[in-house]
Amino acid sequence: MRPTGFLAPALLLASTSLASVWQPLEALKRQVAPLEVRAPATTYDLSYTGTQGNTATTITSATATDGDASATGTDSAGKTTGQANGNGSATDTGKGSKTTSSHVSIDPQAPAGGVAMITPSALAVASYYKIKDHVTFAWNYTSLSVTPSAVDVLASCAVNQATYTLAMNQSISGPSGSVVWDTGAYQATATVPLLTEKYTLIIHDAAKAVDATASPGYLATYSQFTFGMYVPQPYTPIADYVCATCSGAMGAMERQTMGFMLGMAALTVLSFGWFGGVAGLW
Repeated sequence: MRPTGFLAPALLLASTSLASVWQPLEALKRQVAPLEVRAPATTYDLSYTGTQGNTATTITSATATDGDASATGTDSAGKTTGQANGNGSATDTGKGSKTTSSHVSIDPQAPAGGVAMITPSALAVASYYKIKDHVTFAWNYTSLSVTPSAVDVLASCAVNQATYTLAMNQSISGPSGSVVWDTGAYQATATVPLLTEKYTLIIHDAAKAVDATASPGYLATYSQFTFGMYVPQPYTPIADYVCATCSGAMGAMERQTMGFMLGMAALTVLSFGWFGGVAGLW
């Protein structure tokens, strides 16, 4: 009877301990059950360039898990994100902005760009302008493979070795250009005044020196057009006008010359008459 009485409490204690261990195991199982085993991340090397609007994006690498990935490409506009999948394709979703440039292939044998005058025509007679009027120059660009962003327009006078600025950094918006020079306003404020002389019109790429060597397809310095300018004189009535270089009266030297010529003519006639009489010619 004593062993039986000892066994009953032992069985009760064992069942209680088993129950206390089973409950935490059930709770742990419920926490572990939702977990799924996922494939390890795989890195794919991509070479992709996408364009969206004015955006240029390059994705060079991406990390993919289970076939889908999020990738980041970097360009001059900043960081741009996209989607890449496990087989190496990608979709650009960037929304930055970037300025793109194109490379122009130029034949090294091609001529340099130039200028053809329109107003005034290079084939017209010499042009002369009053130094107080508005002077208009217009031209076309020729043989340009690369258009400069801006040009400088100058006028050079060889007598005083001066260069006058008509326009600086004038932007080019088409195949032609023009400038209107207010010579009166320029003369009123010029450090070196305009002279009554001949001038050479100069048009050149604002990014280069005037004497820069011409390159194929690029604008060469143009300096083949010349024109004249003069200072207008005030009005003088014809009755009061005196010509500084001409006169109706002869000077003393001119009168002496004329007297000498008339005396020689008279002497020649008399000598020939006397010789003819002596010889019996009449």
